[in-house]
Amino acid sequence: MSQEQLEAIMGLIVNAGNAKSDAMEAIQAAKKGDFDEADQKLASAEKALVEAHHSQTQLLTAEANGEALTITLLTIHSQDHLMTSMTFNDLAKEVIDIYRRLDQE
Repeated sequence: MSQEQLEAIMGLIVNAGNAKSDAMEAIQAAKKGDFDEADQKLASAEKALVEAHHSQTQLLTAEANGEALTITLLTIHSQDHLMTSMTFNDLAKEVIDIYRRLDQE
């Protein structure tokens, strides 16, 4: 595995992890009724997901250009981390919407 591929994989893991953490913090803020903080954390999660997608695109582009990507457990973990974070972020938005409705009642 090249250094560039390893850096892209680590970028996926770090940014996906940050996105999931921010989404969890957004839920906790909404639970306390702090919807401004929840919105800020969701925005931060979205930015982290964009960065993770950039890393993924880098890997996909390299492979499409004929570079062999060594598939390791680390590679699989990075993709799993991204997909889990994307799903968690979507769910966080729904949970926060529920907290908003409860707060309005």
